[in-house]
Amino acid sequence: MSISAFGGKRVRLRAIEPEDWETFYAWNQDSDAARGMYLTPFPQSKAAVREWAASTATRSPEHDRFYFVIENLEGEIVGSISTHECDPRHGTFGYGLGIRREHYRKGYASEAVLLLLRYFFRERRYQKVNAHVYSFNEPSLRLHERLGFQQEGRLRRMFLVDGAWVDDVIFGMTAEEFEQQHAAELS
Repeated sequence: MSISAFGGKRVRLRAIEPEDWETFYAWNQDSDAARGMYLTPFPQSKAAVREWAASTATRSPEHDRFYFVIENLEGEIVGSISTHECDPRHGTFGYGLGIRREHYRKGYASEAVLLLLRYFFRERRYQKVNAHVYSFNEPSLRLHERLGFQQEGRLRRMFLVDGAWVDDVIFGMTAEEFEQQHAAELS
């Protein structure tokens, strides 16, 4: 029996479908969660989110940038993870991760990150991943440390979040570090 490149013990990564718009619309109403991931967005109409989901569902990945839905094994959307800053020449990429509040602390984020890294390191031949984390986001800082990322830098006062300037903490992991730490659990 073959194992899916995008499936694990808790979650699977899949493409967004147009009908997912309602979940993302509801998620967009949680501005505190959004603030922890990137920023507090302007409110969007249902029509705008429906259009975003439809266009994202039909867009071909360009330059290895892709938007994955994270769903648990019951088929419920628990979050999303997307790749960005993909540079095949140098073999580096980054990602953004978001887990819906009601699904925090269930191991979904860890497994989604590891599935993404396994795919990009083993299938796409990337050699290094970089992750940026807001300095106030303690759960994300601990997640990256627990997964074996190395803190490589800190850019001070990079983002204005809820009226306060916060630092950008930069983590990195090489393909070799990934294999050394996670090969056994992902084989």
